[in-house]
Amino acid sequence: MKKTWTYAAAAAVAATTSVPAFAGTLAEPIVDAPPPAPVVVQNVGGEWGGFYGGLQLGYADVSGDDALDGVEGDNGTYGLHLGYNYDFGQWVVGGELDYDKLDVDLEAGGAPIGQTVDDVTRLKLKAGYDLGRSMVYATAGAARVNTTVGDDTGAFLGLGYSYQLTDQFVMTGEYLHHEFSDLGDNAGFDADADTFTVRASFRF
Repeated sequence: MKKTWTYAAAAAVAATTSVPAFAGTLAEPIVDAPPPAPVVVQNVGGEWGGFYGGLQLGYADVSGDDALDGVEGDNGTYGLHLGYNYDFGQWVVGGELDYDKLDVDLEAGGAPIGQTVDDVTRLKLKAGYDLGRSMVYATAGAARVNTTVGDDTGAFLGLGYSYQLTDQFVMTGEYLHHEFSDLGDNAGFDADADTFTVRASFRF
């Protein structure tokens, strides 16, 4: 009888000590997962909206047509511009006013004729395609040229490529072709002009 009680007591102790281990196998401890690392979005540019203004340096090549056939001249140019762009996502449209000082001495057969092309002022419309930090665009509008032969308002069209060096500073290369058909105080002289400029602009 004494042995029976001893076996029973030992079995009870064993059962009691085994419960925590058995219970631990049913419910593992819950460990909170660490919060996800924040996602860093890199700024790749592509924002072209707002006002901008700046300076340009370039080159102008002028040639006469019809009555001015054989008259030509070329020279360096410098000027300034001011504009505004609307950014619609992939497409950018805007308007601009710019001015170039030319001082092109006209020649015929390599000899000066005593006439000059002094300056040109343009009113531009622009439409561009957003490539991120760069943009390609087409432009067209009206140009007012002042010469010693006479003044005229003609048309121009062209292409450009802009690149954002920083969020505010933009460099641009631009080509424009101009056509004038009423130079010389209604004498009807025709002339064409091609300009190539490098432009530095600051976005406000």
